[in-house]
Amino acid sequence: MSTGYQIADQFATYYITPTIVDWVDVFSRQVYRDIVLESLEYCIEKRGLLVYGYVIMTNHAHIIVRSENGDLSGIIRDFKKYTASKILATIANEPESRREWMLHRFSWNASTHTRNANYQVWTHENHAVHVYSNDFFTNKLQYIHNNPVRAGWVSYAEEYIYSSAKALLQNLPGQIPLTQWGF
Repeated sequence: MSTGYQIADQFATYYITPTIVDWVDVFSRQVYRDIVLESLEYCIEKRGLLVYGYVIMTNHAHIIVRSENGDLSGIIRDFKKYTASKILATIANEPESRREWMLHRFSWNASTHTRNANYQVWTHENHAVHVYSNDFFTNKLQYIHNNPVRAGWVSYAEEYIYSSAKALLQNLPGQIPLTQWGF
Protein backbone atom coordinates (compact mmCIF):
# COMPACT_ATOMS: atom_id res chain seq x y z
CA MET A 1 0.00 0.00 0.00
CA SER A 2 1.35 3.40 -0.97
CA THR A 3 1.68 5.98 1.77
CA GLY A 4 2.08 8.93 -0.59
CA TYR A 5 5.69 9.39 0.51
CA GLN A 6 7.36 7.86 -2.53
CA ILE A 7 10.63 8.66 -4.28
CA ALA A 8 9.22 9.96 -7.56
CA ASP A 9 12.33 11.66 -8.97
CA GLN A 10 15.35 9.36 -8.66
CA PHE A 11 17.78 12.29 -9.08
CA ALA A 12 16.11 14.65 -6.57
CA THR A 13 17.09 15.26 -2.95
CA TYR A 14 14.89 13.62 -0.32
CA TYR A 15 14.46 13.71 3.42
CA ILE A 16 13.84 10.09 4.37
CA THR A 17 13.05 8.33 7.62
CA PRO A 18 13.86 4.61 7.60
CA THR A 19 12.16 3.08 10.65
CA ILE A 20 12.57 -0.23 12.50
CA VAL A 21 9.36 -2.31 12.66
CA ASP A 22 7.34 -1.93 15.86
CA TRP A 23 9.71 0.88 16.84
CA VAL A 24 12.10 -1.71 18.31
CA ASP A 25 14.99 0.19 19.90
CA VAL A 26 17.71 -1.58 17.95
CA PHE A 27 19.99 1.46 17.81
CA SER A 28 20.15 1.86 21.56
CA ARG A 29 23.32 -0.22 21.20
CA GLN A 30 26.43 1.19 19.48
CA VAL A 31 27.14 -1.97 17.48
CA TYR A 32 23.92 -1.53 15.50
CA ARG A 33 24.39 2.22 14.96
CA ASP A 34 27.85 1.44 13.58
CA ILE A 35 26.29 -0.95 11.05
CA VAL A 36 24.19 1.93 9.73
CA LEU A 37 27.20 4.24 9.47
CA GLU A 38 29.33 1.60 7.74
CA SER A 39 26.57 0.92 5.24
CA LEU A 40 26.01 4.62 4.54
CA GLU A 41 29.74 5.03 3.97
CA TYR A 42 29.71 2.10 1.53
CA CYS A 43 26.73 3.60 -0.34
CA ILE A 44 28.56 6.92 -0.55
CA GLU A 45 31.81 5.41 -1.83
CA LYS A 46 30.47 2.66 -4.10
CA ARG A 47 26.86 3.49 -5.04
CA GLY A 48 26.88 7.25 -5.61
CA LEU A 49 24.81 8.22 -2.58
CA LEU A 50 25.15 11.85 -1.54
CA VAL A 51 24.40 12.46 2.14
CA TYR A 52 23.72 16.03 3.26
CA GLY A 53 22.75 15.31 6.85
CA TYR A 54 21.70 12.48 9.15
CA VAL A 55 20.90 11.37 12.66
CA ILE A 56 20.52 7.85 14.04
CA MET A 57 17.96 7.59 16.84
CA THR A 58 17.09 4.43 18.80
CA ASN A 59 14.58 3.03 16.31
CA HIS A 60 14.82 5.15 13.19
CA ALA A 61 17.11 7.44 11.25
CA HIS A 62 16.59 10.70 9.42
CA ILE A 63 18.73 11.20 6.33
CA ILE A 64 18.82 13.89 3.66
CA VAL A 65 20.10 12.18 0.51
CA ARG A 66 20.36 12.20 -3.26
CA SER A 67 21.69 9.72 -5.81
CA GLU A 68 24.36 10.74 -8.30
CA ASN A 69 23.31 7.98 -10.68
CA GLY A 70 19.51 8.24 -10.49
CA ASP A 71 18.90 5.09 -8.46
CA LEU A 72 17.91 6.45 -5.06
CA SER A 73 15.16 3.87 -4.52
CA GLY A 74 17.57 1.04 -5.34
CA ILE A 75 20.27 2.38 -3.06
CA ILE A 76 17.86 2.78 -0.13
CA ARG A 77 16.41 -0.69 -0.77
CA ASP A 78 19.87 -2.27 -0.79
CA PHE A 79 20.97 -0.23 2.25
CA LYS A 80 17.99 -1.52 4.24
CA LYS A 81 18.46 -5.09 3.01
CA TYR A 82 22.16 -5.14 3.91
CA THR A 83 21.77 -3.46 7.29
CA ALA A 84 18.88 -5.78 8.18
CA SER A 85 21.05 -8.79 7.38
CA LYS A 86 23.98 -7.44 9.42
CA ILE A 87 21.73 -6.49 12.34
CA LEU A 88 20.18 -9.97 12.41
CA ALA A 89 23.60 -11.64 12.25
CA THR A 90 24.85 -9.42 15.07
CA ILE A 91 21.79 -10.19 17.20
CA ALA A 92 22.41 -13.91 16.64
CA ASN A 93 26.17 -13.91 17.22
CA GLU A 94 26.92 -11.17 19.74
CA PRO A 95 25.82 -10.87 23.37
CA GLU A 96 22.28 -9.47 23.26
CA SER A 97 19.94 -9.62 26.25
CA ARG A 98 16.94 -8.82 24.02
CA ARG A 99 17.74 -11.49 21.40
CA GLU A 100 14.59 -13.63 21.70
CA TRP A 101 12.23 -10.68 21.97
CA MET A 102 13.79 -8.83 19.02
CA LEU A 103 13.82 -11.89 16.78
CA HIS A 104 10.21 -12.60 17.73
CA ARG A 105 9.15 -9.04 16.73
CA PHE A 106 11.06 -9.27 13.44
CA SER A 107 9.66 -12.73 12.71
CA TRP A 108 6.09 -11.71 13.49
CA ASN A 109 6.37 -8.66 11.21
CA ALA A 110 7.72 -10.84 8.40
CA SER A 111 4.74 -13.15 8.74
CA THR A 112 2.34 -10.27 8.06
CA HIS A 113 3.81 -9.46 4.61
CA THR A 114 4.23 -11.67 1.58
CA ARG A 115 7.40 -9.76 0.59
CA ASN A 116 9.37 -11.15 3.53
CA ALA A 117 10.93 -14.52 4.19
CA ASN A 118 11.86 -15.00 7.85
CA TYR A 119 12.44 -11.57 9.37
CA GLN A 120 11.52 -7.97 8.70
CA VAL A 121 13.75 -5.41 10.42
CA TRP A 122 12.83 -2.19 8.59
CA THR A 123 9.36 -1.01 7.66
CA HIS A 124 8.71 -1.03 3.92
CA GLU A 125 8.13 2.73 3.91
CA ASN A 126 10.86 5.38 3.90
CA HIS A 127 8.62 8.39 4.46
CA ALA A 128 10.44 10.10 1.58
CA VAL A 129 9.76 13.83 1.31
CA HIS A 130 11.11 15.79 -1.64
CA VAL A 131 13.47 18.62 -0.63
CA TYR A 132 12.07 21.42 -2.78
CA SER A 133 13.79 24.54 -1.42
CA ASN A 134 16.69 25.86 0.64
CA ASP A 135 14.31 26.80 3.45
CA PHE A 136 12.83 23.31 3.54
CA PHE A 137 16.33 21.79 3.56
CA THR A 138 17.42 24.04 6.44
CA ASN A 139 14.25 23.23 8.39
CA LYS A 140 14.73 19.47 8.01
CA LEU A 141 18.45 19.63 8.80
CA GLN A 142 17.76 21.57 12.00
CA TYR A 143 15.00 19.10 12.89
CA ILE A 144 17.24 16.04 12.53
CA HIS A 145 20.16 17.65 14.35
CA ASN A 146 17.93 18.63 17.26
CA ASN A 147 16.38 15.14 17.66
CA PRO A 148 18.96 14.04 20.29
CA VAL A 149 18.52 17.35 22.11
CA ARG A 150 14.73 16.93 22.22
CA ALA A 151 15.27 13.34 23.44
CA GLY A 152 17.35 14.72 26.32
CA TRP A 153 20.51 12.82 25.38
CA VAL A 154 22.67 15.90 24.85
CA SER A 155 22.45 19.62 25.54
CA TYR A 156 23.76 20.69 22.13
CA ALA A 157 23.21 19.00 18.77
CA GLU A 158 26.93 18.79 18.00
CA GLU A 159 27.52 16.66 21.13
CA TYR A 160 25.70 13.66 19.65
CA ILE A 161 28.21 11.66 17.61
CA TYR A 162 25.65 9.68 15.56
CA SER A 163 24.64 12.77 13.67
CA SER A 164 26.07 15.11 11.07
CA ALA A 165 25.62 18.08 13.43
CA LYS A 166 29.22 18.29 14.64
CA ALA A 167 30.63 18.03 11.13
CA LEU A 168 28.29 20.66 9.74
CA LEU A 169 27.97 23.05 12.69
CA GLN A 170 31.63 23.06 13.68
CA ASN A 171 33.06 22.36 10.22
CA LEU A 172 34.88 19.27 11.48
CA PRO A 173 35.32 15.87 9.86
CA GLY A 174 32.36 13.62 10.56
CA GLN A 175 31.95 9.89 10.83
CA ILE A 176 30.90 9.64 7.18
CA PRO A 177 31.70 11.89 4.21
CA LEU A 178 29.02 14.52 3.71
CA THR A 179 28.10 16.45 0.59
CA GLN A 180 27.88 20.24 0.76
CA TRP A 181 24.32 21.43 0.15
CA GLY A 182 23.67 23.61 -2.85
CA PHE A 183 20.25 24.06 -4.41
